[in-house]
Amino acid sequence: MAKQAVGLLETRGLACLVAGVDAMLKSANVELAGPMKQIGNAMCNAVVTGDVAAVKAAIDAGASAASDAGGEVISAHVIARPDEAIEGVLPKDAARAPRK
Repeated sequence: MAKQAVGLLETRGLACLVAGVDAMLKSANVELAGPMKQIGNAMCNAVVTGDVAAVKAAIDAGASAASDAGGEVISAHVIARPDEAIEGVLPKDAARAPRK
């Protein structure tokens, strides 16, 4: 894996997740790893990748912004130096996926 860390933000409600993702992308040098996903029961999540310090700063900013937007932050987690096998479970960016 080229990235050094993976950050996950899970909220109840899409509007607060959008606010959180906006804050994450503006606050640090991270990339959104694919589209935001709705899990069910109003739970949504987003995954960002980058270096450890940037991902930590982005997750902190995103969780704070999502909470300030009136949403419930269910989980905000950073995985530093993930194993190579985690690539298989990360969301794929539709724009970068090879077309058949």
